[in-house]
Amino acid sequence: MRIDLRRFTVISCLVLSAAVAPAQTAPAFEVASVRPATPLDMAKVAEGIRNGEMPRIGPRVDGARAEYIYMALKELIVVAYKVKAYQITGPDWIANQRFDIVAKLPDGASKDDAPKMLQALLEDRFKLAVHRDSKEHPVLALVVGKGGPKLKESPEAPAAIDENAPLKPGEMKLDTADGPMRMTTGKNGSASINMGTKGTFSISVDPATASMHLEASQVTMEGFADMLTQSRSITGGGGIQVVDMTGLKGNYQVAMDFSMADLMAMARSAGADVPAMPGAGGAAARPADAASDPSGSSSLLQAVQSLGLKLESRKAMVEQLVIDHVERNPTEN
Repeated sequence: MRIDLRRFTVISCLVLSAAVAPAQTAPAFEVASVRPATPLDMAKVAEGIRNGEMPRIGPRVDGARAEYIYMALKELIVVAYKVKAYQITGPDWIANQRFDIVAKLPDGASKDDAPKMLQALLEDRFKLAVHRDSKEHPVLALVVGKGGPKLKESPEAPAAIDENAPLKPGEMKLDTADGPMRMTTGKNGSASINMGTKGTFSISVDPATASMHLEASQVTMEGFADMLTQSRSITGGGGIQVVDMTGLKGNYQVAMDFSMADLMAMARSAGADVPAMPGAGGAAARPADAASDPSGSSSLLQAVQSLGLKLESRKAMVEQLVIDHVERNPTEN
C-alpha cells in the first residue's frame, strides 16, 4: 500500500498541536455562518502541500475574521470552553461530525475574545448546554523510572512568535486557544511546528522502518504529559489523562518514535479515510503483553521508557465538562 507521508504528517501535526488557555469573557460574534464540512479531497491537499500551499484546516483568527474549518464539534468545544478532549463527557458523534464556521468579530474585539464568542455561538446554534463537575477518575501518572531520567535540558528558553513576521514558503499559521502556531513542511513527510513559548517539535517519517520520529524542544514535563494524553487517545489508548508527577521542573528535549500503524490510526482519528494496515488496529494484532499495557500503544510505552520515565495507574480528581444537551443540526444561518 502506498502511503502519502505528507498527508499523514499534516494531520498528525494538527492533532498533536491542540492546546488550552485561561478563560475570558467576551461578546458574541457579529455574524457567523455554520455549515457541515465538505469531506477533504486528500489528493488535492497533498498536491497543494507539494506546491507549498498549506490547507486551511483548524482554528484561525485574522483581524476581524474568525474561521474554524473542518473541525469536529468536540474540537470546537475544546477551543470554546478551554478544556481538553479527555475532559469532555458527551455523545460519541460529537467527535466525528465536522463543521466549517466563518464569523466576524465586532468592532473593538481581539482574537483573545474569539473562544468565548465561539462558546456563545455553540450554545445558540447547537443548543449546547453543559455543566462542570470534578470527580475522582483513573489517571496515568508520568513518573521517573528506577534508573532516573534520561532527558537533556534545552539550552535556551522558548521565544514568543512574532505575529507580524511574514510567512515563509511552505509555512502556515493557525491561531489556537493557546496562541499562534506556525508549521512548515519539508521533504519526505517532515514538518516542524513552532508554538512560541510552548516550545517546538518536529516530525519525520521513515518509510524503510514504517515509523514516525517526533522531537520536541524546550518542552516542560507538564506539556509532555499533555502530549502523551493526546497521543494515547489517537493511538487507541482511550481517554485517560496522563498527569505529570515526575517533579522535574526544567525545559527538556524529547525524542519519541511511533509505528506507522499508530500514525495511520492518528490520521483516521482526525477524519481521514485511511485503510487499516494488515494486522493493525485491534487487540489481536498487538503483542501479548500490549493488551494490558496502560499506555494503549506498545510503541508509545517504549518511547516513554527510553526517556527514563514510566506510566503508573493511579486515581486523581479530574474536572469534566459534562454535556447535558446538544443537537446534531445547527439552527439556520
